Amino acid sequence: MGAMSIVKINVLTVPEEQRETLEKRFAARAGAVEGSDGFEWFELLRPVDGTDRYLVYTRWRTEEDFQKWMSGRGQAAHGGGAGGAGEGGDRPKPAATDATLWTFEVVQSTGPKED
Repeated sequence: MGAMSIVKINVLTVPEEQRETLEKRFAARAGAVEGSDGFEWFELLRPVDGTDRYLVYTRWRTEEDFQKWMSGRGQAAHGGGAGGAGEGGDRPKPAATDATLWTFEVVQSTGPKED
């Protein structure tokens, strides 16, 4: 059996009034990850049971693929995009008040049986 995928779950604590902002930001950059080498799956999970924690679920072929995407994304996000000089202070503050990254190895995976 080949190597198992790696799952990254980013746990974001998001106050009620920031939820819409968070979701809009994710929607605005939808597609940013799909072309990355080794990327397998993405889901943004909204809490419905009274907790204020969103889960950002991504699955990758390997840890290296994830790290490559992270380093590339960091450069793209902070590489002085369309804005000119002097705009550094205007970056919107994060919608999440706290973020924790969990890493898991996929030990077993299944889907619906085909007819």
